[in-house]
Amino acid sequence: MSGSSQNKLPGSVLVVGGGGREHALVRALAASSAAPRIIVAPGNAGIAEEASCFPVAADDIDGLVLLAQREKVEFVVVGPEVPLALGLVDRLLEAGIPTYGPKADGARLEASKIYTKEILQKYNIPTARAAGFTSAKAALTYLESRPTPIVVKADGLAAGKGVTVAATAHEAEAAIRDLFEVDGAKVLIEDCLAGDETSLLVIVSGRDYVILPVSQDHKRIGENDTGPNTGGMGTYSPAEVVTADLLERIEQEIVKPSVNGIAAEGIDFRGTLFIGIMLTPRGPEVLEYNTRFGDPETQVVLPRVDGDMLELLWRAANGTLRGFSIGTRPEPVVCVVVSAQGYPGVYRKGDVIGLPGELPDNVSILHAGTARNAEGALISAGGRVLGVTASAPTLQAAADLAYATCDAITWPAKYYRRDIGARQLKRNK
Repeated sequence: MSGSSQNKLPGSVLVVGGGGREHALVRALAASSAAPRIIVAPGNAGIAEEASCFPVAADDIDGLVLLAQREKVEFVVVGPEVPLALGLVDRLLEAGIPTYGPKADGARLEASKIYTKEILQKYNIPTARAAGFTSAKAALTYLESRPTPIVVKADGLAAGKGVTVAATAHEAEAAIRDLFEVDGAKVLIEDCLAGDETSLLVIVSGRDYVILPVSQDHKRIGENDTGPNTGGMGTYSPAEVVTADLLERIEQEIVKPSVNGIAAEGIDFRGTLFIGIMLTPRGPEVLEYNTRFGDPETQVVLPRVDGDMLELLWRAANGTLRGFSIGTRPEPVVCVVVSAQGYPGVYRKGDVIGLPGELPDNVSILHAGTARNAEGALISAGGRVLGVTASAPTLQAAADLAYATCDAITWPAKYYRRDIGARQLKRNK
Protein backbone atom coordinates (compact mmCIF):
# COMPACT_ATOMS: atom_id res chain seq x y z
CA MET A 1 0.00 0.00 0.00
CA SER A 2 1.14 3.52 -0.73
CA GLY A 3 2.86 5.30 2.11
CA SER A 4 0.84 8.47 1.55
CA SER A 5 -1.01 9.91 4.54
CA GLN A 6 -4.25 9.51 2.60
CA ASN A 7 -3.85 5.74 2.68
CA LYS A 8 -2.59 5.51 6.25
CA LEU A 9 -5.45 3.73 7.98
CA PRO A 10 -7.29 5.68 10.70
CA GLY A 11 -6.51 4.87 14.32
CA SER A 12 -9.95 5.78 15.64
CA VAL A 13 -13.38 5.12 14.12
CA LEU A 14 -16.93 6.15 15.03
CA VAL A 15 -19.66 3.75 13.87
CA VAL A 16 -23.09 5.38 13.79
CA GLY A 17 -26.06 3.14 14.59
CA GLY A 18 -27.24 0.56 17.07
CA GLY A 19 -28.45 -2.52 15.21
CA GLY A 20 -27.18 -5.90 14.08
CA ARG A 21 -25.61 -4.35 10.98
CA GLU A 22 -23.54 -2.04 13.18
CA HIS A 23 -22.50 -4.92 15.45
CA ALA A 24 -21.26 -6.77 12.35
CA LEU A 25 -19.43 -3.64 11.15
CA VAL A 26 -17.77 -3.14 14.54
CA ARG A 27 -16.41 -6.69 14.47
CA ALA A 28 -15.18 -6.41 10.89
CA LEU A 29 -13.48 -3.05 11.48
CA ALA A 30 -11.92 -4.24 14.74
CA ALA A 31 -10.24 -7.08 12.82
CA SER A 32 -8.28 -4.57 10.71
CA SER A 33 -4.50 -4.62 10.72
CA ALA A 34 -4.70 -1.02 12.02
CA ALA A 35 -6.32 -2.24 15.29
CA PRO A 36 -8.36 0.99 15.54
CA ARG A 37 -10.07 2.35 18.62
CA ILE A 38 -13.78 2.01 17.85
CA ILE A 39 -16.61 4.00 19.42
CA VAL A 40 -20.29 3.63 18.60
CA ALA A 41 -23.33 5.89 18.85
CA PRO A 42 -25.73 4.83 20.21
CA GLY A 43 -24.80 1.13 20.07
CA ASN A 44 -26.60 -1.58 22.05
CA ALA A 45 -25.94 -3.98 24.91
CA GLY A 46 -23.93 -6.42 22.79
CA ILE A 47 -21.84 -3.77 21.04
CA ALA A 48 -21.07 -2.21 24.44
CA GLU A 49 -19.13 -5.36 25.36
CA GLU A 50 -16.76 -4.77 22.43
CA ALA A 51 -16.58 -0.97 21.99
CA SER A 52 -17.29 2.24 23.89
CA CYS A 53 -20.90 3.34 23.30
CA PHE A 54 -22.21 6.88 23.60
CA PRO A 55 -25.93 7.68 24.06
CA VAL A 56 -26.23 9.88 20.97
CA ALA A 57 -29.16 8.96 18.70
CA ALA A 58 -28.42 8.15 15.07
CA ASP A 59 -30.68 11.01 13.94
CA ASP A 60 -29.04 13.58 16.24
CA ILE A 61 -26.86 15.17 13.57
CA ASP A 62 -25.50 17.99 15.77
CA GLY A 63 -24.78 15.55 18.59
CA LEU A 64 -22.93 13.13 16.32
CA VAL A 65 -20.72 15.86 14.83
CA LEU A 66 -19.89 17.11 18.33
CA LEU A 67 -19.12 13.57 19.49
CA ALA A 68 -16.78 12.95 16.55
CA GLN A 69 -14.98 16.21 17.27
CA ARG A 70 -14.78 15.70 21.03
CA GLU A 71 -13.47 12.13 20.70
CA LYS A 72 -11.08 13.18 17.92
CA VAL A 73 -12.16 10.34 15.63
CA GLU A 74 -10.30 10.06 12.36
CA PHE A 75 -13.02 8.25 10.41
CA VAL A 76 -16.81 7.81 10.64
CA VAL A 77 -18.79 4.88 9.22
CA VAL A 78 -22.54 5.56 9.03
CA GLY A 79 -24.82 2.53 9.33
CA PRO A 80 -28.51 3.53 9.06
CA GLU A 81 -30.32 5.34 6.27
CA VAL A 82 -31.95 8.11 8.33
CA PRO A 83 -28.77 10.05 9.28
CA LEU A 84 -27.58 9.74 5.67
CA ALA A 85 -30.82 11.27 4.38
CA LEU A 86 -30.57 14.00 7.03
CA GLY A 87 -27.15 15.02 5.71
CA LEU A 88 -24.87 13.68 8.44
CA VAL A 89 -22.08 12.97 5.96
CA ASP A 90 -22.28 16.49 4.54
CA ARG A 91 -21.92 17.93 8.04
CA LEU A 92 -19.01 15.67 8.99
CA LEU A 93 -17.12 16.45 5.79
CA GLU A 94 -17.68 20.18 6.36
CA ALA A 95 -16.09 19.64 9.78
CA GLY A 96 -13.09 17.99 8.11
CA ILE A 97 -13.86 14.45 9.31
CA PRO A 98 -13.47 11.70 6.66
CA THR A 99 -16.68 9.67 6.46
CA TYR A 100 -17.92 6.53 4.71
CA GLY A 101 -21.45 6.94 3.41
CA PRO A 102 -23.13 9.05 0.72
CA LYS A 103 -23.95 12.70 1.18
CA ALA A 104 -27.62 13.73 1.19
CA ASP A 105 -27.81 13.89 -2.61
CA GLY A 106 -26.71 10.25 -2.86
CA ALA A 107 -28.87 9.14 0.07
CA ARG A 108 -31.89 10.41 -1.87
CA LEU A 109 -31.63 7.22 -3.94
CA GLU A 110 -33.02 5.41 -0.90
CA ALA A 111 -35.04 8.26 0.58
CA SER A 112 -37.18 8.50 -2.58
CA LYS A 113 -38.27 5.41 -4.50
CA ILE A 114 -39.77 7.62 -7.21
CA TYR A 115 -36.41 9.36 -7.72
CA THR A 116 -34.65 5.99 -7.98
CA LYS A 117 -37.18 4.80 -10.57
CA GLU A 118 -36.52 7.94 -12.62
CA ILE A 119 -32.76 7.22 -12.54
CA LEU A 120 -33.30 3.58 -13.54
CA GLN A 121 -35.52 4.58 -16.45
CA LYS A 122 -33.23 7.41 -17.58
CA TYR A 123 -30.18 5.13 -17.82
CA ASN A 124 -32.05 2.12 -19.27
CA ILE A 125 -31.34 -0.12 -16.28
CA PRO A 126 -33.71 -3.13 -16.23
CA THR A 127 -36.59 -2.54 -13.80
CA ALA A 128 -40.34 -3.00 -13.53
CA ARG A 129 -42.76 -0.56 -15.16
CA ALA A 130 -43.93 1.96 -12.57
CA ALA A 131 -45.40 5.40 -11.98
CA GLY A 132 -45.28 7.84 -9.08
CA PHE A 133 -48.23 9.75 -7.63
CA THR A 134 -48.94 12.61 -5.25
CA SER A 135 -52.70 12.06 -5.04
CA ALA A 136 -54.82 9.04 -4.19
CA LYS A 137 -57.24 9.79 -7.03
CA ALA A 138 -54.56 9.65 -9.74
CA ALA A 139 -53.01 6.54 -8.17
CA LEU A 140 -56.36 4.73 -8.07
CA THR A 141 -57.06 5.65 -11.71
CA TYR A 142 -53.67 4.24 -12.76
CA LEU A 143 -54.32 1.10 -10.72
CA GLU A 144 -57.37 0.34 -12.88
CA SER A 145 -55.10 0.04 -15.93
CA ARG A 146 -52.59 -2.41 -14.44
CA PRO A 147 -52.76 -6.17 -13.81
CA THR A 148 -52.48 -7.77 -10.39
CA PRO A 149 -50.51 -8.73 -8.41
CA ILE A 150 -49.11 -5.22 -8.15
CA VAL A 151 -46.70 -3.47 -5.78
CA VAL A 152 -47.53 -0.32 -3.82
CA LYS A 153 -44.57 1.50 -2.23
CA ALA A 154 -44.31 4.49 0.06
CA ASP A 155 -41.92 6.93 -1.61
CA GLY A 156 -39.89 7.71 1.52
CA LEU A 157 -37.98 5.81 4.17
CA ALA A 158 -40.02 3.07 5.84
CA ALA A 159 -37.43 0.79 7.52
CA GLY A 160 -37.96 -1.89 4.88
CA LYS A 161 -41.68 -2.14 5.60
CA GLY A 162 -43.34 0.47 3.34
CA VAL A 163 -44.09 -2.03 0.57
CA THR A 164 -47.33 -3.91 -0.13
CA VAL A 165 -47.34 -6.72 -2.68
CA ALA A 166 -51.06 -6.68 -3.41
CA ALA A 167 -52.59 -9.89 -4.77
CA THR A 168 -55.84 -8.13 -5.70
CA ALA A 169 -56.93 -4.68 -6.84
CA HIS A 170 -58.93 -4.34 -3.62
CA GLU A 171 -55.80 -4.96 -1.53
CA ALA A 172 -53.82 -2.45 -3.64
CA GLU A 173 -56.56 0.15 -3.29
CA ALA A 174 -56.53 -0.27 0.50
CA ALA A 175 -52.74 0.16 0.58
CA ILE A 176 -52.94 3.32 -1.55
CA ARG A 177 -55.65 4.87 0.63
CA ASP A 178 -53.67 3.98 3.76
CA LEU A 179 -50.46 5.60 2.49
CA PHE A 180 -52.24 8.79 1.39
CA GLU A 181 -53.61 9.32 4.88
CA VAL A 182 -50.24 10.94 5.60
CA ASP A 183 -49.98 14.60 4.55
CA GLY A 184 -47.60 15.15 1.66
CA ALA A 185 -47.41 11.45 0.85
CA LYS A 186 -46.02 10.19 -2.44
CA VAL A 187 -46.61 6.67 -3.70
CA LEU A 188 -44.96 4.50 -6.35
CA ILE A 189 -47.08 1.84 -8.06
CA GLU A 190 -44.99 -0.82 -9.71
CA ASP A 191 -45.67 -3.92 -11.77
CA CYS A 192 -44.93 -7.04 -9.75
CA LEU A 193 -41.80 -8.94 -10.74
CA ALA A 194 -41.66 -12.71 -10.19
CA GLY A 195 -38.59 -14.80 -9.54
CA ASP A 196 -35.79 -15.21 -7.04
CA GLU A 197 -34.78 -12.08 -5.15
CA THR A 198 -31.16 -11.40 -4.31
CA SER A 199 -29.16 -8.66 -2.62
CA LEU A 200 -25.96 -7.09 -3.92
CA LEU A 201 -23.81 -4.82 -1.75
CA VAL A 202 -21.46 -2.67 -3.81
CA ILE A 203 -18.76 -0.48 -2.28
CA VAL A 204 -18.73 2.63 -4.48
CA SER A 205 -16.26 5.50 -4.79
CA GLY A 206 -17.26 7.76 -7.67
CA ARG A 207 -17.06 5.52 -10.75
CA ASP A 208 -14.98 2.84 -9.00
CA TYR A 209 -16.55 -0.04 -7.13
CA VAL A 210 -16.03 -3.40 -5.43
CA ILE A 211 -18.83 -6.00 -5.37
CA LEU A 212 -19.18 -7.90 -2.08
CA PRO A 213 -20.33 -11.55 -1.83
CA VAL A 214 -23.93 -12.10 -2.91
CA SER A 215 -26.63 -12.94 -0.35
CA GLN A 216 -30.36 -13.68 -0.18
CA ASP A 217 -32.74 -12.19 2.38
CA HIS A 218 -36.02 -13.50 3.82
CA LYS A 219 -38.27 -10.44 4.14
CA ARG A 220 -41.59 -11.83 5.30
CA ILE A 221 -42.31 -12.65 8.93
CA GLY A 222 -43.69 -16.16 8.31
CA GLU A 223 -42.17 -19.37 7.05
CA ASN A 224 -42.57 -20.13 3.34
CA ASP A 225 -42.45 -16.34 2.82
CA THR A 226 -45.89 -15.62 4.27
CA GLY A 227 -47.22 -12.68 6.25
CA PRO A 228 -46.20 -9.02 6.21
CA ASN A 229 -42.83 -7.66 5.16
CA THR A 230 -40.24 -6.95 7.84
CA GLY A 231 -36.79 -5.40 7.92
CA GLY A 232 -35.49 -8.93 7.26
CA MET A 233 -35.81 -12.21 9.19
CA GLY A 234 -32.65 -13.92 8.03
CA THR A 235 -30.07 -14.20 5.29
CA TYR A 236 -27.54 -16.55 3.79
CA SER A 237 -24.50 -16.27 1.55
CA PRO A 238 -23.51 -17.35 -1.04
CA ALA A 239 -26.69 -17.25 -3.08
CA GLU A 240 -25.97 -20.07 -5.52
CA VAL A 241 -28.82 -18.99 -7.81
CA VAL A 242 -26.46 -16.15 -8.81
CA THR A 243 -23.93 -18.09 -10.85
CA ALA A 244 -20.63 -16.58 -11.98
CA ASP A 245 -22.10 -15.98 -15.46
CA LEU A 246 -25.22 -14.35 -14.01
CA LEU A 247 -23.15 -12.14 -11.72
CA GLU A 248 -21.16 -10.97 -14.75
CA ARG A 249 -24.42 -10.13 -16.51
CA ILE A 250 -25.67 -8.25 -13.42
CA GLU A 251 -22.43 -6.29 -13.31
CA GLN A 252 -22.65 -5.29 -16.97
CA GLU A 253 -26.41 -4.57 -17.13
CA ILE A 254 -27.04 -3.20 -13.63
CA VAL A 255 -23.97 -2.39 -11.51
CA LYS A 256 -21.86 -0.48 -14.06
CA PRO A 257 -24.77 1.54 -15.51
CA SER A 258 -25.99 2.31 -11.99
CA VAL A 259 -22.61 3.56 -10.79
CA ASN A 260 -21.99 5.52 -13.98
CA GLY A 261 -25.53 6.91 -14.06
CA ILE A 262 -25.30 8.16 -10.48
CA ALA A 263 -21.97 9.82 -11.29
CA ALA A 264 -23.48 11.34 -14.45
CA GLU A 265 -26.15 12.97 -12.27
CA GLY A 266 -23.36 14.90 -10.55
CA ILE A 267 -23.45 12.78 -7.39
CA ASP A 268 -20.04 11.93 -5.91
CA PHE A 269 -21.25 8.73 -4.27
CA ARG A 270 -18.86 7.27 -1.69
CA GLY A 271 -20.65 4.57 0.24
CA THR A 272 -22.59 1.34 -0.11
CA LEU A 273 -24.98 0.97 -3.02
CA PHE A 274 -27.25 -1.88 -1.96
CA ILE A 275 -29.09 -3.14 -5.04
CA GLY A 276 -32.18 -5.29 -4.60
CA ILE A 277 -32.53 -7.49 -7.68
CA MET A 278 -35.26 -9.83 -8.93
CA LEU A 279 -34.10 -12.66 -11.16
CA THR A 280 -37.00 -12.73 -13.61
CA PRO A 281 -37.47 -15.01 -16.64
CA ARG A 282 -36.35 -12.01 -18.75
CA GLY A 283 -33.21 -11.57 -16.69
CA PRO A 284 -32.12 -9.57 -13.62
CA GLU A 285 -34.14 -6.42 -12.87
CA VAL A 286 -33.69 -3.80 -10.15
CA LEU A 287 -36.27 -3.66 -7.36
CA GLU A 288 -34.71 -0.77 -5.46
CA TYR A 289 -31.54 0.96 -4.36
CA ASN A 290 -30.56 1.39 -0.75
CA THR A 291 -27.61 3.59 0.12
CA ARG A 292 -26.16 1.76 3.11
CA PHE A 293 -25.26 -1.74 4.23
CA GLY A 294 -28.30 -4.04 4.40
CA ASP A 295 -29.55 -5.49 7.66
CA PRO A 296 -29.34 -8.49 8.03
CA GLU A 297 -27.38 -8.95 4.76
CA THR A 298 -24.28 -7.38 6.31
CA GLN A 299 -24.22 -10.06 9.01
CA VAL A 300 -23.54 -12.80 6.43
CA VAL A 301 -21.61 -10.84 3.81
CA LEU A 302 -18.84 -9.36 5.98
CA PRO A 303 -17.73 -12.72 7.44
CA ARG A 304 -17.18 -13.90 3.86
CA VAL A 305 -14.97 -10.95 2.91
CA ASP A 306 -11.31 -11.96 2.86
CA GLY A 307 -9.60 -8.63 3.30
CA ASP A 308 -9.31 -5.58 5.51
CA MET A 309 -12.77 -3.97 5.73
CA LEU A 310 -11.39 -0.80 7.30
CA GLU A 311 -9.00 -0.33 4.38
CA LEU A 312 -11.80 -1.03 1.88
CA LEU A 313 -14.14 1.58 3.38
CA TRP A 314 -11.34 4.08 3.97
CA ARG A 315 -10.21 3.87 0.34
CA ALA A 316 -13.79 4.27 -0.88
CA ALA A 317 -14.24 7.34 1.30
CA ASN A 318 -11.01 9.06 0.23
CA GLY A 319 -11.16 8.18 -3.47
CA THR A 320 -8.35 5.61 -3.67
CA LEU A 321 -10.45 2.50 -4.31
CA ARG A 322 -9.29 1.93 -7.88
CA GLY A 323 -7.12 -1.19 -8.13
CA PHE A 324 -8.02 -2.41 -4.64
CA SER A 325 -9.63 -5.84 -4.42
CA ILE A 326 -10.84 -8.33 -1.84
CA GLY A 327 -11.09 -12.10 -1.70
CA THR A 328 -14.10 -14.23 -0.77
CA ARG A 329 -14.07 -16.94 1.86
CA PRO A 330 -15.79 -20.09 0.55
CA GLU A 331 -17.65 -21.14 3.71
CA PRO A 332 -21.40 -20.44 3.62
CA VAL A 333 -22.81 -18.17 6.33
CA VAL A 334 -26.37 -18.11 7.70
CA CYS A 335 -27.97 -15.45 9.91
CA VAL A 336 -31.26 -16.15 11.71
CA VAL A 337 -32.98 -13.09 13.16
CA VAL A 338 -34.58 -13.61 16.56
CA SER A 339 -37.41 -11.12 17.01
CA ALA A 340 -39.96 -10.24 19.65
CA GLN A 341 -43.31 -11.99 19.25
CA GLY A 342 -45.72 -9.64 17.51
CA TYR A 343 -43.09 -7.97 15.29
CA PRO A 344 -43.55 -6.25 12.81
CA GLY A 345 -46.73 -5.22 14.62
CA VAL A 346 -47.11 -4.56 18.35
CA TYR A 347 -44.52 -6.27 20.53
CA ARG A 348 -43.29 -6.12 24.11
CA LYS A 349 -39.99 -4.66 25.27
CA GLY A 350 -38.07 -5.24 28.48
CA ASP A 351 -38.11 -9.06 28.54
CA VAL A 352 -35.03 -10.62 30.14
CA ILE A 353 -32.98 -12.70 27.70
CA GLY A 354 -30.58 -15.51 28.60
CA LEU A 355 -27.79 -16.27 26.13
CA PRO A 356 -25.81 -19.52 25.97
CA GLY A 357 -22.54 -19.24 27.90
CA GLU A 358 -20.26 -20.92 25.36
CA LEU A 359 -20.46 -20.61 21.59
CA PRO A 360 -18.45 -22.46 18.94
CA ASP A 361 -15.80 -20.34 17.20
CA ASN A 362 -17.86 -20.24 14.02
CA VAL A 363 -21.07 -19.04 15.72
CA SER A 364 -21.79 -15.53 16.92
CA ILE A 365 -24.75 -13.65 18.35
CA LEU A 366 -25.01 -10.14 16.96
CA HIS A 367 -27.19 -7.76 18.95
CA ALA A 368 -29.80 -5.48 17.38
CA GLY A 369 -32.60 -4.43 19.75
CA THR A 370 -31.01 -5.06 23.16
CA ALA A 371 -30.33 -3.06 26.32
CA ARG A 372 -29.57 -3.59 30.02
CA ASN A 373 -32.11 -3.12 32.80
CA ALA A 374 -31.40 -1.52 36.20
CA GLU A 375 -30.08 -4.84 37.48
CA GLY A 376 -27.73 -5.20 34.51
CA ALA A 377 -29.66 -8.04 32.87
CA LEU A 378 -29.89 -8.27 29.08
CA ILE A 379 -33.35 -7.24 27.89
CA SER A 380 -35.25 -6.89 24.61
CA ALA A 381 -35.46 -3.31 23.33
CA GLY A 382 -36.72 -3.61 19.78
CA GLY A 383 -38.56 -5.70 17.21
CA ARG A 384 -35.58 -7.49 15.71
CA VAL A 385 -33.50 -8.28 18.78
CA LEU A 386 -30.67 -10.71 17.92
CA GLY A 387 -29.02 -12.19 14.86
CA VAL A 388 -27.51 -15.66 15.25
CA THR A 389 -24.79 -16.07 12.62
CA ALA A 390 -22.94 -19.28 11.80
CA SER A 391 -20.46 -20.41 9.17
CA ALA A 392 -19.64 -23.99 8.16
CA PRO A 393 -18.39 -26.01 5.18
CA THR A 394 -21.99 -26.42 3.93
CA LEU A 395 -25.10 -24.25 4.11
CA GLN A 396 -26.99 -27.03 5.89
CA ALA A 397 -24.31 -27.32 8.56
CA ALA A 398 -24.29 -23.55 9.05
CA ALA A 399 -28.08 -23.50 9.38
CA ASP A 400 -28.00 -26.37 11.88
CA LEU A 401 -25.45 -24.50 14.03
CA ALA A 402 -27.46 -21.27 13.90
CA TYR A 403 -30.72 -22.96 14.87
CA ALA A 404 -29.13 -24.92 17.72
CA THR A 405 -28.00 -21.59 19.15
CA CYS A 406 -31.42 -19.97 18.60
CA ASP A 407 -33.02 -22.86 20.48
CA ALA A 408 -30.57 -22.37 23.39
CA ILE A 409 -31.56 -18.72 23.92
CA THR A 410 -33.91 -18.47 26.90
CA TRP A 411 -36.62 -15.92 26.22
CA PRO A 412 -40.28 -16.97 26.21
CA ALA A 413 -41.31 -14.21 23.77
CA LYS A 414 -38.71 -15.04 21.11
CA TYR A 415 -39.73 -15.75 17.53
CA TYR A 416 -37.71 -16.83 14.52
CA ARG A 417 -38.36 -18.42 11.17
CA ARG A 418 -37.14 -21.99 10.87
CA ASP A 419 -36.64 -21.98 7.11
CA ILE A 420 -33.78 -19.52 6.50
CA GLY A 421 -31.89 -20.84 3.49
CA ALA A 422 -34.61 -23.38 2.66
CA ARG A 423 -34.93 -22.35 -0.99
CA GLN A 424 -31.28 -23.08 -1.66
CA LEU A 425 -31.22 -26.21 0.50
CA LYS A 426 -34.18 -27.64 -1.45
CA ARG A 427 -32.41 -26.92 -4.75
CA ASN A 428 -29.34 -28.77 -3.46
CA LYS A 429 -31.25 -31.96 -2.63
